Amino acid sequence: MNMAAPHRFAFGDNWEKFSTLVTNSEIDEAVVKLKQMLLKNSLDNKSFLDVGCGSGLHSLAAVRLGARTVHAFDIDPQSVSTTKKLLSTYAPDYPAHVELKNVHEAAPVNDHDRYDIVYSWGVLHHTGDMRDAIRKASAFVAPDGKFIIAIYKKSPLCAFWRVEKSFYSRMPPFLQFPITAVFSGIYLLGVLINGKNPVEYVKSYKGFRGMNFWHDMIDWLGGYPYESASPAEMKAFFSDLGFDLDAEYNTDPVKAMGVFGCGCAEYVFSRAPT
Repeated sequence: MNMAAPHRFAFGDNWEKFSTLVTNSEIDEAVVKLKQMLLKNSLDNKSFLDVGCGSGLHSLAAVRLGARTVHAFDIDPQSVSTTKKLLSTYAPDYPAHVELKNVHEAAPVNDHDRYDIVYSWGVLHHTGDMRDAIRKASAFVAPDGKFIIAIYKKSPLCAFWRVEKSFYSRMPPFLQFPITAVFSGIYLLGVLINGKNPVEYVKSYKGFRGMNFWHDMIDWLGGYPYESASPAEMKAFFSDLGFDLDAEYNTDPVKAMGVFGCGCAEYVFSRAPT
């Protein structure tokens, strides 16, 4: 996340609060999702880099999948401390390396500083310069390695959401709470209109990568800086960086013009062996 950005949301505070809700059940769901993105069932003998680690849940999922090494970094000190705490709680004997780092200033030191898997889910569109952040993160992918990335999809209301996020992220918590509650209610009304049970939707929300409905609502409303990209733009950009597309998920058009948010499209790109 870009330290030069004039203003940014307190992502670390949200993820620290989310981490207090994490149990083995959420971890198991994160493992299931990571398996899907990896296109395999284990990370045996693989190195894993988590760019923008947030709560640390997916670094922990990589540990559970048997990664040889796990390295994570984030620009937010609270995210770094939360990731360290989560890993020390659920994987106390695993020597994960977690550090404070700005992706815009990051670069591999040598060939040993490249990874079989680079993972960045819903992070790089919050840096203030998404393309530079992707370019910098991609440099850490080893030959024959993979870059797993999720980026907000474009919608007709992206400009509106950019303004909303800028305002929300500047508000004190006592004003953020009612806005989050109202938006969540409207969102769940949409769930009901689509024929689903809102209560069951919230209860089963951890099935989305082990996440939490309320904290995801906060992350959506406050996630500033904010950028987005169409699937075509993402594929073209990664092609220019020398990557091939292995898989894509949730790349269908945004529903309701993005009134309820746009969601993230997920991609798995691979770098050619050398």
